[in-house]
Amino acid sequence: MPTTSGTRLTISWSKDTDLALRSHLGSQGLKKGAISAFIEDAVKWRLFHQTVGEVREAFAVIPVEELDNLLNEAVHSVRGEKRRERKVRLRK
Repeated sequence: MPTTSGTRLTISWSKDTDLALRSHLGSQGLKKGAISAFIEDAVKWRLFHQTVGEVREAFAVIPVEELDNLLNEAVHSVRGEKRRERKVRLRK
């Protein structure tokens, strides 16, 4: 996700967490501004993991064989589309 503009955010957390994060970033030679990037990255990963959990839960009721077939069909479809795109680019 490209960042087009920033949004300011005020957060509250424990002094232990603050010290741990600043120590971690400092040990890597990163400066104060790295805190924002670190937090943004952490939030993106947390959202991703929550989404993965929700998807796993939603697909838990589908039999394994059926899920395998759906995934294989999707992969086959995408690969075919990519091949077609490559052929079109090569013709140009």
